[in-house]
Amino acid sequence: MNASSWRLGCDIGGTFTDFVLLDETTGAFTVEKVLTTPADPSEAVDDGVGKLLARHPGFVAATEHVIHGTTLVINAVIERKGARTAVIATRGFADILEMRREIRYDIYDIGAVYPTPLVERNRRREVTERVGSDGGVLTPLDEADAARVLAALAAEGVESVAVSLLHAYANPAHERAIERLAAAHSALAVSLSSEVLPEIKEFERTATTAVNAYVKPLVARYLERLEERLAARGLHRRLFMMLSGGGITATATARKFPVRLIESGPVGGALAAVHLGRRAGLRDVLSFDMGGTTAKACLIRGGEMPMATELEVDRVHRFKRGSGTPLGVPAVDLIEIGAGGGSIAGMNSVGLLQVGPQSSGADPGPICYGRGGTAPTVTDADLVLGYLDAAYFLGGAMPLDLAGARHGIESEVGKRLSLPVEAAAWGIHEVVNENMASAIRMYVAEKGGDLAHTTLIAIGGAGPVHADGVARKLGVPRLLVPRGAGVFSALGFLVAPVSFEVSRTRPVRLAQADPARLAALFAELEAEAAAVVREAAPAAPVRFVRAADACYHGQGHQIRVTLAAGDAGLAPAIIAGRFLAEYKARYGYTYEDLEIELVTLRVTASAERLTPEPSAPAPAGPGREALKGERPAWSPRAKRFVPHGVYAMDRLAPGASLAGPAILEEDASTLIVGEGATAAVDGRGWVMVTL
Repeated sequence: MNASSWRLGCDIGGTFTDFVLLDETTGAFTVEKVLTTPADPSEAVDDGVGKLLARHPGFVAATEHVIHGTTLVINAVIERKGARTAVIATRGFADILEMRREIRYDIYDIGAVYPTPLVERNRRREVTERVGSDGGVLTPLDEADAARVLAALAAEGVESVAVSLLHAYANPAHERAIERLAAAHSALAVSLSSEVLPEIKEFERTATTAVNAYVKPLVARYLERLEERLAARGLHRRLFMMLSGGGITATATARKFPVRLIESGPVGGALAAVHLGRRAGLRDVLSFDMGGTTAKACLIRGGEMPMATELEVDRVHRFKRGSGTPLGVPAVDLIEIGAGGGSIAGMNSVGLLQVGPQSSGADPGPICYGRGGTAPTVTDADLVLGYLDAAYFLGGAMPLDLAGARHGIESEVGKRLSLPVEAAAWGIHEVVNENMASAIRMYVAEKGGDLAHTTLIAIGGAGPVHADGVARKLGVPRLLVPRGAGVFSALGFLVAPVSFEVSRTRPVRLAQADPARLAALFAELEAEAAAVVREAAPAAPVRFVRAADACYHGQGHQIRVTLAAGDAGLAPAIIAGRFLAEYKARYGYTYEDLEIELVTLRVTASAERLTPEPSAPAPAGPGREALKGERPAWSPRAKRFVPHGVYAMDRLAPGASLAGPAILEEDASTLIVGEGATAAVDGRGWVMVTL
């Protein structure tokens, strides 16, 4: 076995931790799935590595890269389990986190509420200083005042400090001076807004820096434990972290900017869908990744990952934009839905069936896991409906309790609705499908997508079980389900490039912009981004993509415009042409009499791939029968149980086809082919279902 011939992808979800072990020589991969350990997620990583060692004893010595995504950051924010954090602001600006944008997200709701700020009022302190929007110093920093504030915070047991001074994006000198003063208090972790988000919009910059500070000690401790466990297994090589923007980076960068990991886990499924769509020759796809706790969807058009420069977390109202905390970090533009296999079913205040968003998670998990769960869940319903095999869950490694699932659904749902247990289970299945379809329908409408000409790619442990029902509700004509679908989000990590985005706000009207000055600013950003990328991939060539947030002068919101490569692309006429094309594509018109303004410059640096992309698991040996038998499962048409042919997906030969109703099983997922649908297997072993 040659050195550096393996890569390991690891995705920690709310219920399961998924692994993909890639043979870089052949492109084939092995998958594994274990229950997440919420108290210490690194324990599940260690468990999964142990299981992979049993199957590939030599992989550790030949593994150079371990690529890891986690929901640790977003969970800490939602559950309010971060560090004791303080904010240091310019005098008179300590209340930015509560003043927000001074815009109501619902003008008709007089009782509208917002998320409670992560930093309480008594830990938001002010210092004497003032910088203008042009970067000029209006009031010098009173360093003695700042030192007293830092000493007081340290004495109060504060662990982490977010420093967000007015207009620090234009001149970071005062923030850097406070960081220097904080060195006298070694227990204080410091996050500077001029490093975390050097852009305009005071609320967004302060909120993003506060989240970074809030999770910084937590992420540092977690990565330390994880690295210790990996070292004990012999995986002492470099650990990489998945970023929300679809790239990977070294752990040193993740420790400094943990807010960039906020969507670290969910992005894997979207990356995998881009990879699958390109290889299958599909132009427009909808990634549908349903796990144990949440479902994620991402609309991918033209094979390009959709990106956003801002995302919103911790919403008070799931479908009301502005009711959460905005974070100005590069992120894949996807939607998360509180629906998964562990979503709890029950009755709401008016006596109707409700499923989610609360989840049983991994501990105790659904009733059928036999780990102490008492609330019926989606997985319990899928088991009662016959879609899952109690003896073959996780390939038989985790037998399920069918009797317990039936009893839980009957007592908590069936009796309350006067329904037989099977009808109650179907109600749970249908409600969660409608929840997901409704959210996806709204998301796609906002993006201007056309689902009638889109292929749904179903991945995740529960995705292929529910894909048929969700696709029919959405009017999607086809499903694509790959081999290893249950852990495919972890494979997305293995196709991600080493990349990092940096930005600077430098407002200038395009007519007055000096191309030479723009070139110099972009060169500075490229050097900064390249330094981060080369820390993770020192030998790889680096390429750059330039972009700018631009608007008509006087507008309060900008659109992101990708610029032509090279300094010749910085000519005002070329930039104007790109802006006008993007503006018209979004809004259907342009203004001929308004000036264009550049606001924020952006550079994304990416290391070119030096290894082959994953292909597919090794094919099964010849002569193995794919049909395992029949199992009665619920028919939505007949409203009763009907025989379903049960097939081993890994034994289906390329070119094979079958008609629904059928069940295709793998160790980590199960695909339901509904009545009236046909499934065909391509040369890679992927299954295309036509509805």
